[in-house]
Amino acid sequence: MVDGVITALVTPMHENGDIDYASLNNLLEQQINSNVAAIVINGSTGESASLTSSEKLELINYVIKQVNNRIKVIVGIGYSGTKIALEFLAQLELIDGIYSYMILTPSYVKPTQEGLYLHFATMAKATNRSIIIYNVPSRTSCNIDDTTVVRLANDYNNIVGIKDATGDIARCTYLLKHKPDGFKLYSGDDETCLAFVLLGGNGVVSVTSNVIPRLFSNMINYALQNDVINAVQLNNKLSLISKLMFIETNPIPVKWCLKELGIINSSALRLPLTNLTLPSILKLKTVLLALKQEEQNA
Repeated sequence: MVDGVITALVTPMHENGDIDYASLNNLLEQQINSNVAAIVINGSTGESASLTSSEKLELINYVIKQVNNRIKVIVGIGYSGTKIALEFLAQLELIDGIYSYMILTPSYVKPTQEGLYLHFATMAKATNRSIIIYNVPSRTSCNIDDTTVVRLANDYNNIVGIKDATGDIARCTYLLKHKPDGFKLYSGDDETCLAFVLLGGNGVVSVTSNVIPRLFSNMINYALQNDVINAVQLNNKLSLISKLMFIETNPIPVKWCLKELGIINSSALRLPLTNLTLPSILKLKTVLLALKQEEQNA
């Protein structure tokens, strides 16, 4: 598995809600040319919850074709039931070019730790591709325990990492001590990701890197090289925008930023998500413009 920045890619849309593939292509080229390690499509930042099954498959096939092996493509799988997740995985198994799956802990149903273990174990048995556990209890009301993660990592060779979006740095220290060799630890929280990596994490699955991929990637690469001074200097510049990316529900702010930078044609989202409000726009605008030139020169 890769180290560094993995961008949790947005899904650009037209004002009528259809996927904007021209804008998506612009975004893909920006990412490919900005030194990120991989991209995640069909994740929460990509509004997967609002996409139909046919749209998801069309999106995945398009991205893989456009990328043409120039960057690694990780595909998100997020369903509340194991059976429907398995059905979707079976469709993905027919698509060449997928590097890994990032599988979300089931939302809403609030499974026990044994239920979580069996969910991921069942998925792991159904594929030879690698799996990253995605833990984001703020969205799912479901938190996978460290002991369950270690158990899965030891029992299934293709469960190769975790994206933890809790911002709990202590998780990194525990898992570093108890995980098997080769199991990757990715922060899922942009605000705390530098500390996570400096403590021994392998990278970050980032929302902010949609907007400033080169600067964000440079920061994490400095950290991976133990260049603390340069990493901290960049983090000081990026910490505010990382915070503002979540001033309203993700991906509302990041889509506005991408539209403002001219990378995508519209900041449109699907209901029940709504456009960024004026107070948030005013807070983001100044910060974004200050970083735009620095990103271009990085």
